[in-house]
Amino acid sequence: MATRTRATIEALYREPGKAEIVHGEIVRLSPTGSRPARAAFAIAASLRVHERGHGGGHAFGDNVGFLVNLPGRQSFSPDAAWYTGDIESMGFLEGAPVFAAEVRSDGDYGPQAERELAGKRADYFAAGTLVVWDVDLLSEDVVRAYRASAHTAPIVYRRGELGEAEPAVPGWRMPVDELFE
Repeated sequence: MATRTRATIEALYREPGKAEIVHGEIVRLSPTGSRPARAAFAIAASLRVHERGHGGGHAFGDNVGFLVNLPGRQSFSPDAAWYTGDIESMGFLEGAPVFAAEVRSDGDYGPQAERELAGKRADYFAAGTLVVWDVDLLSEDVVRAYRASAHTAPIVYRRGELGEAEPAVPGWRMPVDELFE
């Protein structure tokens, strides 16, 4: 039986498109559709406005690599994020974001997808992320905000409400309706 070589960060840099290292392998992430992409952009844009007015961290949009050192994961690439570490490098960011938003695409539904999303949230929390948004544009429960302190009991935000990511992004609020503009 052939032995597989574990994927390296150098290989991830060369990987075309969005990808993460999970269980020693590069996992390519499929492109998203227009509505999920617009929702992710709205979150990142709102975080950027907050950054300019409040500081305390840095807003990032889709396709940014965050390097972590977990037994089953070496990187994340959330749809939007808030990061409080050093951003001066041209390379991937070291460590997990304190806030990560994962916006569901067409392939993110069903029992297998739910297990994968729950596993990824567990990895985020193990890496130090404080809040993870699971954004589901097809559900009445549009945003499920999971916190490291209560990672199985999300706070739900619906249309007409303000979502937040305390304590990861202090003072930030975003109208859920902006996810649909």
